[in-house]
Amino acid sequence: MSAPENSAAPTPEGTANSGAVAVIGLDLRGETPAPKKQVYSWALWDWATQPFNTVILTFIFTALYLTTDAFLPPEIAALDPESGAYKAAEAGLASGLGLGSTIAALAILVLAPVLGQRADAAGRQKLWLGIGTGALILCMFGLWFVEPAPALFWVGVALISAGSVFGEIAAVNSNAMLIGIANPKTVGKISGLGWGFGYIGGVVALVIVIVFYAMDWFGLSDEGGLPFRLIAVGCAVWAIIFSIPIFLNVPEPSLGRPERRVGFFRSYVLLTKDVISLYRSPETRPTFWFLLASAVFRDGLGGIFAFGAIIAGQVFGFKFLELAIFGIAANLIAGLSTILAGRLDDRFGPKRIILAALGAMILAGLAVFLLVDAGTVVFWIGGLLLCAFVGPAQAASRSFLARVTPAGREGEIFGLYATTGRAASWMASGAWTLLIVLTSATAFGILGIVLVLLIGFLLLLPVKAPQEA
Repeated sequence: MSAPENSAAPTPEGTANSGAVAVIGLDLRGETPAPKKQVYSWALWDWATQPFNTVILTFIFTALYLTTDAFLPPEIAALDPESGAYKAAEAGLASGLGLGSTIAALAILVLAPVLGQRADAAGRQKLWLGIGTGALILCMFGLWFVEPAPALFWVGVALISAGSVFGEIAAVNSNAMLIGIANPKTVGKISGLGWGFGYIGGVVALVIVIVFYAMDWFGLSDEGGLPFRLIAVGCAVWAIIFSIPIFLNVPEPSLGRPERRVGFFRSYVLLTKDVISLYRSPETRPTFWFLLASAVFRDGLGGIFAFGAIIAGQVFGFKFLELAIFGIAANLIAGLSTILAGRLDDRFGPKRIILAALGAMILAGLAVFLLVDAGTVVFWIGGLLLCAFVGPAQAASRSFLARVTPAGREGEIFGLYATTGRAASWMASGAWTLLIVLTSATAFGILGIVLVLLIGFLLLLPVKAPQEA
């Protein structure tokens, strides 16, 4: 039975573990562009799942509900918000969310590459994409039960952290499927389109939330955190609707590699050999070093969105409407800049895009911290600058890796991409938590994120860029 013309051929058995890049997965499509239906269906998955990151994790659910006085003990919530005890308790909620993020990162560290490797062997990226997406949706539905009570704070943290794990597992396979619809001349544009769709989808979701708020929740009582719990359910329904096209229209990136099918625990042995082969082979060593550098700077990028809204609320005093409007502006700017940067990626190369974006974010983050007493205008300018460069760095990072991924190892390499990212993900959340605990001031968490971005920038400098299209 012949392979479909839009599927990647399996890697020859003789090159499975050699470390040599016999065939780069992107080269298999040649000059033939993928049908637009496939490209837009793939990009819609980012649109489908982005509200979890934008509405739940960043701007609304955690910032305006889970880390507010609704989850403080009554005797603390009754204190003056400017008192030391109140601020320390509020900072404790922020650090608790950071702890949950760290635990989730460890789970992804253990699971992502092995699950990606097993998906490669079976040629079942879409199956694991469905499992991860479905579990993420269930976590969002579960937030309905997180009513405002100190005892339920950790339930909310657990569900959000589990959602992050399942979302990352799904993203590994979504990233792998990029290789099946792109070639070296279009991968930057398509990767940027996916990230851009995600951010713009976040804008639309936030607009719906603002309308919901402006209409006074359509007469619903705000008792028991009902509006926020409904928002979580709405995000779950959104994900169901818009994730359907990728399963219907986008092909598997490869037909599978039966010679690499092993038991679950044996997969870790095979994974170790593959990592060693990446380092030992001169052809793939830049991939190894890029995985290391990107692990660090992507954790800094994640920290911006994980804790940015908490900084806006606790440090700069943003209220619901102002934070929601900021979120809309931030995601719109991020979406448009990412789509534009995708085209620049194909022209100038992903490494230059990443370095320029990281440098700009480091400067903007330092400005936000040093000028914290100047008022909300600082966060409006600095925060929007940060968001303008996060998306281009994320999309170019995915493009960089796609350009050096051997055919038949898509899930494995992007699984390593997720894992190395999570191996370093304790850095941003850990630095955030440590500096807040030491100072009892949320503003110092900004410095932790900036430091991680700077380390990632320095690690990327010596990494050899992939051959340009």
